Amino acid sequence: MTDYRRKGEWLELSAAHMELPNDEWLAAIAARSGLPPVFLQKLERDGGVERQAGKLRLRLFPRETAQLAGEYADVQIVHEDDFCLVAMKPAGMAVHPSEPGQGGTLDHAVAYYYETTGQYCKLRHIHRLDNDTTGLVLYAKNDFAQQILDRAMREKAIRRTYWAIAQGRLVPPAGIIDRPIGKDRHHAKRRRVSPGGAPARTRYQTVEKARGAALVELELETGRTHQIRVHLQHAGAPLVGDALYGGSTRLFHRQALHGYKLEFAHPWSGEHMELTAAMPEEMAVLWSKLQAGALP
Repeated sequence: MTDYRRKGEWLELSAAHMELPNDEWLAAIAARSGLPPVFLQKLERDGGVERQAGKLRLRLFPRETAQLAGEYADVQIVHEDDFCLVAMKPAGMAVHPSEPGQGGTLDHAVAYYYETTGQYCKLRHIHRLDNDTTGLVLYAKNDFAQQILDRAMREKAIRRTYWAIAQGRLVPPAGIIDRPIGKDRHHAKRRRVSPGGAPARTRYQTVEKARGAALVELELETGRTHQIRVHLQHAGAPLVGDALYGGSTRLFHRQALHGYKLEFAHPWSGEHMELTAAMPEEMAVLWSKLQAGALP
Protein backbone atom coordinates (compact mmCIF):
# COMPACT_ATOMS: atom_id res chain seq x y z
CA MET A 1 0.00 0.00 0.00
CA THR A 2 1.00 3.64 -0.49
CA ASP A 3 1.18 6.70 1.75
CA TYR A 4 -1.41 9.31 0.91
CA ARG A 5 -2.59 12.82 1.73
CA ARG A 6 -6.27 13.65 2.12
CA LYS A 7 -7.70 16.87 0.71
CA GLY A 8 -11.42 17.05 1.46
CA GLU A 9 -13.18 14.41 -0.65
CA TRP A 10 -9.97 13.47 -2.43
CA LEU A 11 -7.07 11.18 -1.64
CA GLU A 12 -3.77 12.21 -3.25
CA LEU A 13 -0.97 9.85 -4.23
CA SER A 14 2.39 10.61 -5.75
CA ALA A 15 2.27 9.53 -9.40
CA ALA A 16 5.69 10.71 -10.49
CA HIS A 17 6.61 7.27 -11.82
CA MET A 18 3.27 6.46 -13.46
CA GLU A 19 3.79 7.98 -16.91
CA LEU A 20 1.97 5.12 -18.63
CA PRO A 21 -0.33 4.91 -21.65
CA ASN A 22 -4.04 5.44 -20.84
CA ASP A 23 -4.82 1.75 -21.38
CA GLU A 24 -2.26 0.68 -18.75
CA TRP A 25 -2.28 3.20 -15.94
CA LEU A 26 -5.51 2.09 -14.22
CA ALA A 27 -4.12 -1.44 -13.83
CA ALA A 28 -0.86 0.00 -12.53
CA ILE A 29 -2.74 2.15 -9.98
CA ALA A 30 -4.77 -0.86 -8.84
CA ALA A 31 -1.59 -2.91 -8.37
CA ARG A 32 0.18 -0.11 -6.52
CA SER A 33 -2.63 1.10 -4.27
CA GLY A 34 -4.51 -2.14 -3.62
CA LEU A 35 -7.75 -0.69 -4.97
CA PRO A 36 -9.92 -3.37 -6.61
CA PRO A 37 -9.76 -2.83 -10.41
CA VAL A 38 -13.57 -2.93 -10.80
CA PHE A 39 -13.96 -0.32 -8.06
CA LEU A 40 -11.32 1.87 -9.68
CA GLN A 41 -12.98 1.61 -13.09
CA LYS A 42 -16.33 2.67 -11.61
CA LEU A 43 -14.62 5.52 -9.78
CA GLU A 44 -13.16 6.72 -13.08
CA ARG A 45 -16.52 6.51 -14.86
CA ASP A 46 -18.06 8.63 -12.10
CA GLY A 47 -15.38 11.30 -12.41
CA GLY A 48 -13.57 10.24 -9.29
CA VAL A 49 -10.09 9.82 -10.80
CA GLU A 50 -7.84 12.72 -11.78
CA ARG A 51 -4.27 12.70 -13.01
CA GLN A 52 -2.21 15.83 -12.55
CA ALA A 53 1.49 16.57 -12.82
CA GLY A 54 3.15 14.17 -10.41
CA LYS A 55 -0.10 13.40 -8.57
CA LEU A 56 -3.01 11.03 -8.74
CA ARG A 57 -6.28 12.12 -7.08
CA LEU A 58 -8.99 9.62 -6.10
CA ARG A 59 -12.39 10.74 -4.80
CA LEU A 60 -12.65 8.15 -2.03
CA PHE A 61 -14.35 10.41 0.54
CA PRO A 62 -17.48 11.89 -1.14
CA ARG A 63 -20.00 13.67 1.07
CA GLU A 64 -22.71 11.18 2.05
CA THR A 65 -25.71 11.18 4.35
CA ALA A 66 -25.82 8.96 7.45
CA GLN A 67 -29.36 7.62 6.63
CA LEU A 68 -30.40 8.07 10.28
CA ALA A 69 -30.80 11.16 12.42
CA GLY A 70 -28.07 11.22 15.02
CA GLU A 71 -28.92 10.58 18.67
CA TYR A 72 -26.54 11.25 21.52
CA ALA A 73 -25.44 8.23 23.58
CA ASP A 74 -22.48 7.66 25.85
CA VAL A 75 -20.54 5.56 23.34
CA GLN A 76 -16.75 5.35 23.31
CA ILE A 77 -14.90 5.65 19.98
CA VAL A 78 -11.97 3.26 20.39
CA HIS A 79 -10.30 3.92 17.02
CA GLU A 80 -10.86 6.18 14.04
CA ASP A 81 -9.06 7.12 10.84
CA ASP A 82 -10.08 8.13 7.30
CA PHE A 83 -11.25 4.61 6.45
CA CYS A 84 -12.70 2.96 9.54
CA LEU A 85 -14.12 3.52 12.99
CA VAL A 86 -14.44 1.16 15.96
CA ALA A 87 -17.05 1.89 18.63
CA MET A 88 -17.65 0.25 21.99
CA LYS A 89 -21.29 -0.89 22.19
CA PRO A 90 -22.87 -0.83 25.67
CA ALA A 91 -25.37 -3.38 26.94
CA GLY A 92 -29.03 -2.91 26.08
CA MET A 93 -28.35 -1.26 22.73
CA ALA A 94 -29.03 -2.73 19.28
CA VAL A 95 -26.42 -2.15 16.58
CA HIS A 96 -29.04 -1.01 14.05
CA PRO A 97 -32.83 -0.50 13.88
CA SER A 98 -34.83 -3.68 13.29
CA GLU A 99 -38.09 -1.86 12.53
CA PRO A 100 -39.15 1.56 11.19
CA GLY A 101 -38.94 4.35 13.74
CA GLN A 102 -36.72 2.48 16.20
CA GLY A 103 -34.18 4.72 17.87
CA GLY A 104 -31.44 4.40 20.45
CA THR A 105 -29.16 2.15 18.39
CA LEU A 106 -25.39 2.20 17.97
CA ASP A 107 -25.93 3.38 14.38
CA HIS A 108 -27.83 6.39 15.74
CA ALA A 109 -24.97 7.15 18.16
CA VAL A 110 -22.34 6.86 15.41
CA ALA A 111 -24.48 9.10 13.16
CA TYR A 112 -24.50 11.69 15.98
CA TYR A 113 -20.72 11.41 16.25
CA TYR A 114 -20.33 11.96 12.51
CA GLU A 115 -22.64 14.98 12.63
CA THR A 116 -20.92 16.65 15.58
CA THR A 117 -17.44 16.11 14.15
CA GLY A 118 -18.36 17.48 10.71
CA GLN A 119 -18.15 14.18 8.85
CA TYR A 120 -20.45 13.12 6.02
CA CYS A 121 -20.39 9.32 6.09
CA LYS A 122 -22.96 6.62 5.54
CA LEU A 123 -23.47 4.12 8.33
CA ARG A 124 -21.65 0.93 7.38
CA HIS A 125 -21.32 -1.50 10.30
CA ILE A 126 -19.30 -4.55 9.24
CA HIS A 127 -20.61 -6.95 11.91
CA ARG A 128 -23.14 -6.96 14.74
CA LEU A 129 -23.52 -7.87 18.40
CA ASP A 130 -26.65 -8.97 20.29
CA ASN A 131 -28.46 -6.18 22.14
CA ASP A 132 -27.22 -7.22 25.58
CA THR A 133 -23.70 -8.16 24.51
CA THR A 134 -21.09 -5.44 25.02
CA GLY A 135 -18.03 -4.97 22.85
CA LEU A 136 -16.29 -3.59 19.81
CA VAL A 137 -18.11 -2.96 16.52
CA LEU A 138 -16.29 -2.09 13.29
CA TYR A 139 -17.57 0.53 10.82
CA ALA A 140 -16.34 1.38 7.31
CA LYS A 141 -16.35 5.10 6.57
CA ASN A 142 -16.43 4.91 2.78
CA ASP A 143 -17.42 2.58 -0.04
CA PHE A 144 -13.86 1.38 -0.68
CA ALA A 145 -13.29 0.42 2.96
CA GLN A 146 -16.64 -1.36 3.08
CA GLN A 147 -15.79 -3.51 0.06
CA ILE A 148 -12.45 -4.51 1.57
CA LEU A 149 -13.83 -5.20 5.06
CA ASP A 150 -16.94 -7.03 3.82
CA ARG A 151 -14.67 -9.32 1.82
CA ALA A 152 -12.49 -9.87 4.89
CA MET A 153 -15.62 -10.89 6.85
CA ARG A 154 -16.66 -13.35 4.13
CA GLU A 155 -13.15 -14.82 4.09
CA LYS A 156 -13.12 -15.02 7.93
CA ALA A 157 -10.10 -12.70 8.06
CA ILE A 158 -11.59 -10.48 10.78
CA ARG A 159 -10.98 -12.05 14.19
CA ARG A 160 -13.47 -11.40 17.00
CA THR A 161 -12.58 -12.59 20.49
CA TYR A 162 -14.95 -12.59 23.48
CA TRP A 163 -14.91 -13.00 27.22
CA ALA A 164 -17.79 -14.97 28.68
CA ILE A 165 -18.76 -16.02 32.18
CA ALA A 166 -20.18 -19.50 31.85
CA GLN A 167 -22.36 -21.26 34.40
CA GLY A 168 -20.66 -24.56 35.18
CA ARG A 169 -17.51 -25.94 33.54
CA LEU A 170 -16.51 -26.73 29.99
CA VAL A 171 -15.16 -30.23 29.42
CA PRO A 172 -12.53 -30.31 28.06
CA PRO A 173 -11.42 -26.88 29.31
CA ALA A 174 -10.30 -25.85 25.80
CA GLY A 175 -11.31 -26.91 22.31
CA ILE A 176 -13.64 -26.24 19.38
CA ILE A 177 -17.43 -26.51 19.40
CA ASP A 178 -18.34 -27.49 15.86
CA ARG A 179 -22.12 -27.82 15.73
CA PRO A 180 -24.59 -26.44 13.14
CA ILE A 181 -27.08 -23.86 14.33
CA GLY A 182 -30.66 -23.42 13.10
CA LYS A 183 -33.90 -21.78 14.21
CA ASP A 184 -35.89 -23.21 17.11
CA ARG A 185 -39.33 -23.95 15.67
CA HIS A 186 -40.87 -23.69 19.15
CA HIS A 187 -39.48 -20.21 19.93
CA ALA A 188 -39.20 -17.40 17.35
CA LYS A 189 -36.27 -15.63 19.05
CA ARG A 190 -34.23 -18.67 19.96
CA ARG A 191 -31.69 -20.72 18.02
CA ARG A 192 -30.58 -24.31 18.64
CA VAL A 193 -28.00 -26.86 17.60
CA SER A 194 -29.65 -28.65 14.69
CA PRO A 195 -28.33 -31.17 12.13
CA GLY A 196 -30.02 -29.16 9.38
CA GLY A 197 -28.66 -25.81 10.54
CA ALA A 198 -25.85 -23.65 9.17
CA PRO A 199 -22.25 -24.65 9.96
CA ALA A 200 -20.95 -22.96 13.12
CA ARG A 201 -17.53 -23.19 14.82
CA THR A 202 -16.47 -21.60 18.10
CA ARG A 203 -12.99 -21.88 19.63
CA TYR A 204 -12.86 -21.64 23.41
CA GLN A 205 -10.39 -21.72 26.26
CA THR A 206 -11.09 -21.66 29.98
CA VAL A 207 -9.06 -18.78 31.45
CA GLU A 208 -10.01 -19.09 35.12
CA LYS A 209 -12.39 -21.10 37.29
CA ALA A 210 -14.62 -20.12 40.19
CA ARG A 211 -17.23 -21.93 42.25
CA GLY A 212 -19.92 -23.01 39.79
CA ALA A 213 -18.61 -20.84 36.95
CA ALA A 214 -15.75 -20.25 34.53
CA LEU A 215 -14.25 -17.25 32.74
CA VAL A 216 -13.89 -18.33 29.12
CA GLU A 217 -12.19 -16.76 26.09
CA LEU A 218 -13.92 -17.53 22.80
CA GLU A 219 -13.20 -16.82 19.15
CA LEU A 220 -15.81 -17.02 16.40
CA GLU A 221 -14.87 -18.80 13.20
CA THR A 222 -18.40 -18.23 11.87
CA GLY A 223 -20.98 -15.59 12.72
CA ARG A 224 -24.33 -17.28 13.35
CA THR A 225 -27.07 -15.58 15.34
CA HIS A 226 -26.55 -16.22 19.10
CA GLN A 227 -23.65 -18.55 18.21
CA ILE A 228 -21.71 -18.36 21.49
CA ARG A 229 -24.89 -18.50 23.55
CA VAL A 230 -26.19 -21.58 21.71
CA HIS A 231 -22.86 -23.40 21.69
CA LEU A 232 -22.24 -22.88 25.41
CA GLN A 233 -25.75 -24.04 26.25
CA HIS A 234 -25.16 -27.13 24.11
CA ALA A 235 -21.89 -27.75 25.98
CA GLY A 236 -23.75 -27.66 29.29
CA ALA A 237 -22.35 -24.29 30.41
CA PRO A 238 -24.78 -21.50 29.46
CA LEU A 239 -23.85 -17.88 29.96
CA VAL A 240 -24.62 -16.49 33.40
CA GLY A 241 -27.64 -14.20 33.07
CA ASP A 242 -28.78 -15.66 29.74
CA ALA A 243 -32.35 -16.64 30.59
CA LEU A 244 -33.16 -17.43 26.94
CA TYR A 245 -30.60 -20.24 26.94
CA GLY A 246 -30.86 -21.58 30.47
CA GLY A 247 -28.53 -19.26 32.39
CA SER A 248 -29.32 -18.10 35.92
CA THR A 249 -30.33 -14.46 36.40
CA ARG A 250 -29.87 -14.48 40.18
CA LEU A 251 -26.66 -12.42 40.06
CA PHE A 252 -26.79 -10.88 36.60
CA HIS A 253 -29.60 -9.43 34.49
CA ARG A 254 -28.19 -10.17 31.00
CA GLN A 255 -25.89 -12.61 29.24
CA ALA A 256 -22.34 -12.20 30.58
CA LEU A 257 -20.66 -11.79 27.20
CA HIS A 258 -18.21 -9.11 26.02
CA GLY A 259 -16.51 -8.71 22.64
CA TYR A 260 -13.16 -7.52 23.95
CA LYS A 261 -10.82 -7.86 20.96
CA LEU A 262 -11.06 -7.13 17.24
CA GLU A 263 -8.30 -7.90 14.72
CA PHE A 264 -8.29 -7.00 11.03
CA ALA A 265 -6.07 -5.78 8.23
CA HIS A 266 -6.48 -2.05 7.70
CA PRO A 267 -8.41 -1.55 4.44
CA TRP A 268 -5.91 0.95 3.01
CA SER A 269 -2.52 0.23 4.55
CA GLY A 270 -2.91 -3.50 5.19
CA GLU A 271 -1.49 -2.90 8.69
CA HIS A 272 -2.53 -5.46 11.30
CA MET A 273 -5.00 -3.73 13.61
CA GLU A 274 -5.58 -5.16 17.09
CA LEU A 275 -8.03 -3.26 19.28
CA THR A 276 -9.22 -4.19 22.75
CA ALA A 277 -11.86 -2.98 25.22
CA ALA A 278 -11.78 -3.69 28.94
CA MET A 279 -14.47 -5.87 30.47
CA PRO A 280 -17.44 -3.71 31.58
CA GLU A 281 -17.45 -2.90 35.28
CA GLU A 282 -20.68 -4.77 36.05
CA MET A 283 -19.30 -7.95 34.44
CA ALA A 284 -16.00 -7.60 36.35
CA VAL A 285 -17.99 -7.19 39.59
CA LEU A 286 -19.95 -10.36 38.76
CA TRP A 287 -16.73 -12.32 38.29
CA SER A 288 -15.38 -11.00 41.62
CA LYS A 289 -18.53 -12.21 43.38
CA LEU A 290 -18.18 -15.65 41.82
CA GLN A 291 -14.51 -15.84 42.79
CA ALA A 292 -15.54 -14.99 46.35
CA GLY A 293 -17.82 -18.02 46.46
CA ALA A 294 -21.20 -16.77 45.27
CA LEU A 295 -23.18 -19.20 43.15
CA PRO A 296 -24.65 -18.07 39.79
